Amino acid sequence: MVDTYGAHESRVYFVAESVYGQTPTNPSMVGINTEGVEPGLDPGLIKVRGVGSRDLQSLTKGLRKVHLKIPSVLTSESPIAFIQHVQTLSPLSIQVLYYKGLFSSPSDVISFLYKGCRINKLEVACSVEDVMRASVELIGQDVAVGTAKIAGASYGDYGGAVPYSASYVMRGLADGSGLAAVERITDWKFIIENNLKPVTVIKTTDAHLIKYLPARHRNLSGELTFEFEDKTEFEDVINDAEFSLKFGLGATYSALFKYCKWEDVATPTRIEDLVSLKAKFAARDVVIS
Repeated sequence: MVDTYGAHESRVYFVAESVYGQTPTNPSMVGINTEGVEPGLDPGLIKVRGVGSRDLQSLTKGLRKVHLKIPSVLTSESPIAFIQHVQTLSPLSIQVLYYKGLFSSPSDVISFLYKGCRINKLEVACSVEDVMRASVELIGQDVAVGTAKIAGASYGDYGGAVPYSASYVMRGLADGSGLAAVERITDWKFIIENNLKPVTVIKTTDAHLIKYLPARHRNLSGELTFEFEDKTEFEDVINDAEFSLKFGLGATYSALFKYCKWEDVATPTRIEDLVSLKAKFAARDVVIS
C-alpha cells in the first residue's frame, strides 16, 4: 500500500496537440510551475425521477465535463510558454502526475492525462514585492487515468520566477504606437476570457464526450492601482480617450492591449492611509508575444 501523496509529490506538464483530443506521439512535455493544481471531472449525471418513489429511479451518464484550474508562477526562463495559448487557442494535453521516489524513476505513479484542453480564462497579476502570477482555467474533452508517465515522452521544466521589478507598464496611442513608461503603478492585472462553448452531438460512439470546443466572444479587461499623483485617468474618462497598455512579462515578453478605455476610475480616501487610484479598463485587442 502506498502512503497518501503530498503536493511535493506532484507535477504538471503540457504539450500542444496537432489533432484535437489526441496527445502527440513521443511528446516533449513542458512543466507548469503551479502552486496548487485542481484537476476535476464531472460525469454530468442525468438524474431520473418517477412516481412511486421519493428517491431517484435512475442515474444515467450524461455529458462528461472536464475542467482544470491551474494557479501558477510565471517562470523567468519562458514566462509565456503556457499562457500564450489563451491567444493561440491551441488544444493542449495536460498531465497531472503524482509520484513516489525520484521523478526520473518513480516507484509509484498516478496520472491524470487531460486531452483536448483549451484555456477558457486567464488572469495575470503583478504586485510590488511579489512575483508575477497567473490563474488559468481550462476546459477539456476527456481525461485518461493511468499509473505511468506517457510512453516515449520527455519531461522538461523551466526555472525561476518573474519578480515585480522585471515588469513594467507602458501607455501609448490606441493602436499600440507611441508607448511611454508609466511609473505610478503599484499593482496591475489583466483578464482574458474566451467564453469557450462545449459542443456535443448525438453519435454512435463516445456520445458522452464533446465534439468541438470553439471560442465565442472574447472579453479583455483589467485593473491598475496608481499612486494618486495626478488627474490623468479622470480626464481620460471625461474626454472618452482611447489608448493602449503594454504589460512587461519578464525578459522581452509582453502583453499589449490595444483600443482601451477606462470602465471605472475611483480614488478611495480613508483616514490614516495614502490615497490610491483604482482604474478598470476594457480593451478591443490583445497581443501576447
